[in-house]
Amino acid sequence: MMELHQLRAFREVARTRSFTKAAGNMYCAQSTVTGLIRGLERSLGTELFHRRGRLPVELTSAGTALLARADQILQAVADADRAVRTLSRGDLASRGCQPVLALSGR
Repeated sequence: MMELHQLRAFREVARTRSFTKAAGNMYCAQSTVTGLIRGLERSLGTELFHRRGRLPVELTSAGTALLARADQILQAVADADRAVRTLSRGDLASRGCQPVLALSGR
């Protein structure tokens, strides 16, 4: 089964065309990114990148197909997170509560 952190790593490797650059952008070790991608490939049963030594990685046809879906999935998760946080703030306000940050300025 795919996990969100695997999809985030996949998208970043696809964007940068480099496991090393993706790891730097994600503030983690290259071995972590490599492990996430390998786990994702194992769960899907296919390679997502053509790895060619020091040359930039390229998406396979399966990787290209997944990239469009990964963007949609990650955007939907971000939208859901934003919606729930907005509703939660509205719920607190309706009960006469103020966010902690607003109170700390007093």
